[in-house]
Amino acid sequence: MITIPLRILLVEDFKVDADLTKRQIAKIVEKPEVEVVDNLADCKQKLQNFVPDVIISDYNLPTCNGLDVLQLSKSIDETIPFIFLTGTIDDDELAANTILAGASGFILKKHMKHLDEKLRPLLKKVVFNMIEKEELREKIRKNKIAVNQIYQYLDNMNADNEEQRSNIDQIRKNIEQIEYKQED
Repeated sequence: MITIPLRILLVEDFKVDADLTKRQIAKIVEKPEVEVVDNLADCKQKLQNFVPDVIISDYNLPTCNGLDVLQLSKSIDETIPFIFLTGTIDDDELAANTILAGASGFILKKHMKHLDEKLRPLLKKVVFNMIEKEELREKIRKNKIAVNQIYQYLDNMNADNEEQRSNIDQIRKNIEQIEYKQED
């Protein structure tokens, strides 16, 4: 049993599959915090404000596909482990393409009864990487949330004149410089 709390973003459009997945995760992780979304807009919001430790995603979704979700997640944070849990990836070429695109792994839904066995080694790897950087990880997570909230605020501001736009651009540049320094 993984005793470290894990923040998991589950991208799934079928409630039954989401519930089954959450039940199987509870067999592996003592205190999972699972958020479920089924579209890119909600996924982006959760990536920015929930800041998950790992993403588990279906491949076929109503408004996009799993590679779209993977690409979005990598554009926001390329270090988040990404696992496909799908009934779609049944050929070797598509499975290989998901790994080449940056996925950490994939599990077929036909294995849902034994999902805990298939998912356990992947989540243990996530936890192993987290343990090494726990204090730093939590600081970075809080900073990402704050930065994303600032960006959202700035995006929602109505910049009425050129001076305000210039000030907003300068704030963004300053934040990006701070983020760059933190990554070093």
